[in-house]
Amino acid sequence: MEYTCKDFKVGKCEGEKVVDGETMPLVLQPTEPSNNDLETLLEALKKNKEWFEQMIIKNSAVLLRGYDVQNAVDFNEIVEAFGWDDIRYVGPAPRTHVHKRVWTANEGPLSQFIYYHHEMVLMNETPNKVILFCEVPPPEGGETPFVPSFRVTERMLEELPEAVEEMEKKGLKYTLTAVSKNDTSSMRGRGWEDAFGTSDHAEAEKRAKAMGMDIEWLPNNGAKTILGPRSLTKVFDGRKGRRMWFNTVVGMHGKEISSATMADGTEIPEKVAKRCEEIIEEESIQFKWEKGDVLFLDNLALLHGRRPSLPPRKVLVATCM
Repeated sequence: MEYTCKDFKVGKCEGEKVVDGETMPLVLQPTEPSNNDLETLLEALKKNKEWFEQMIIKNSAVLLRGYDVQNAVDFNEIVEAFGWDDIRYVGPAPRTHVHKRVWTANEGPLSQFIYYHHEMVLMNETPNKVILFCEVPPPEGGETPFVPSFRVTERMLEELPEAVEEMEKKGLKYTLTAVSKNDTSSMRGRGWEDAFGTSDHAEAEKRAKAMGMDIEWLPNNGAKTILGPRSLTKVFDGRKGRRMWFNTVVGMHGKEISSATMADGTEIPEKVAKRCEEIIEEESIQFKWEKGDVLFLDNLALLHGRRPSLPPRKVLVATCM
């Protein structure tokens, strides 16, 4: 399918890369500066829904830039223009509901780097798309870098084929410790009561089980969640048969409140996790946020994170199927 569409002009942004013939991110702008109003954008999106979704799958990331998108209400209208099903976020990041389908992105301290991940990668149900809106661009830093996941698999197989084969064969197990109430001093500070929508232990266990995880209760009323076995890589329809590095081995390996091991308890060698971390960073792509930017990420194809930032920074998020 061609990039061309009479309702959008293809632009460029600093930091974009061509990966396996695909521009990441694909920048789409108004055809004329005077056509940047929200109503014109919504009309164009509704008229070209199928084309636009194919651009997300083809290029993995699409950036709408140059439009007059002011706030969460405007952003929600863009999200709803496609008719995609909503999926509620489940995970450790502290977030606040803003408007209808719109939430804050991770509210952890801006000084912290949020490591690369596929959104809700450990859940039984994972969003196909993560959509981000920049309401207040940071004065410095605060980029949302992303990584073509298949490139990580390719390079790990080239350099560490035996380690990849062992992790793939055995599967992975993860643990994550959560406090009772939300703690926004940590980027993983979401309390289990908020995450499961209940303060009742039995009900939380029931809801956790439905999500494919077990819970161990801790003396301080915290909870340790255990997930596994989980796969190391996955192949998704319509994405050229690419083998995605669909895990969070590096993000949870050997951390204070989390762990990532093979499903039988075998430790993942430090050198394997370290080299994977280096490869992920080497393959990363990023651009500077501008006010009004709306970024569509194919969550099945891309890992994404957040660079440390000076305040203020306000980026909102919606997750869709």
